[in-house]
Amino acid sequence: MAEIKDPENTILMELKGGTVTIALLPDVAPKHVERMKELARAGEYDNVAFHRVIDGFMAQTGDVQHGDMEDGFNIRMAGTGGSDKPDVPAEFSKIPHARGSLGAARSANPD
Repeated sequence: MAEIKDPENTILMELKGGTVTIALLPDVAPKHVERMKELARAGEYDNVAFHRVIDGFMAQTGDVQHGDMEDGFNIRMAGTGGSDKPDVPAEFSKIPHARGSLGAARSANPD
């Protein structure tokens, strides 16, 4: 497992193949980090499917409304839902989405 440098801003995602360590960047996207931690602490991401996977490119997950594999999973709707929380405003940065990085869907870069 990767070294955890900032426990308050680290999420451990348990997958069949092992644990993925996610280092959040509150200095880059403070409102997204705050929301992700809020939803994770509430168990909202528990059992949520990766509803779209393109081998060697990307995987999408996080639909807490339609993606819960144990409660209300709907493959036709997975990826279109959200949470009951208000939308988080876009937080753009110049940091590239390199292999192994996370980013929010639903927002388009204005550049």
